[in-house]
Amino acid sequence: ALKLLVQIDPCLPLPRGKTAIPRAFTMIQRILFVCMGNICRSPTAEGVTRTLAERSGVVAGFEFDSAGTHGYHIGKSPDARATKAAAERGYDLSSLKGRQIDNADFVRFDRILAMDRDNLDLLKQVCPIEHHGKLGLFLEFASRHDEDEVPDPYYGGPEGFERVLDLIEDAAQGLLARTGERRP
Repeated sequence: ALKLLVQIDPCLPLPRGKTAIPRAFTMIQRILFVCMGNICRSPTAEGVTRTLAERSGVVAGFEFDSAGTHGYHIGKSPDARATKAAAERGYDLSSLKGRQIDNADFVRFDRILAMDRDNLDLLKQVCPIEHHGKLGLFLEFASRHDEDEVPDPYYGGPEGFERVLDLIEDAAQGLLARTGERRP
């Protein structure tokens, strides 16, 4: 008899009485966006990317989430300025709540994308070595902008949140296009 060995993702919640579906048989790409506090950049990246995936009809193939490297804003809604700027472009961040990255995230997610090098460095410090290949900068997927980091708009004015949206929209489009190319 042929034996098939697959790794079952222990971090996936299962309904009562249901059997786990081996991760090898799922077609969902799990993507986590990470910034420092999880109230400006990473929830914006989550909301924008999810909305663009919905508009493109590919959202069923993805799971998006966001987290912070620090626990400053656990359970809090995104910054009102980020929510307002996003809403003006048709993105809804109202259901998102801040959380801090945890060890299970490194197993659960296929890609963990930091908004800047400082947060990427923090992720590399706490990420198990076998998952380092999942880490990267979100703006690596941007094609219309030369920046490689999403600047933190927290201490600035509305124009900073608009700039963040410009960068995130570009990177989200590139991420969805490149991830879609690799799907079976």
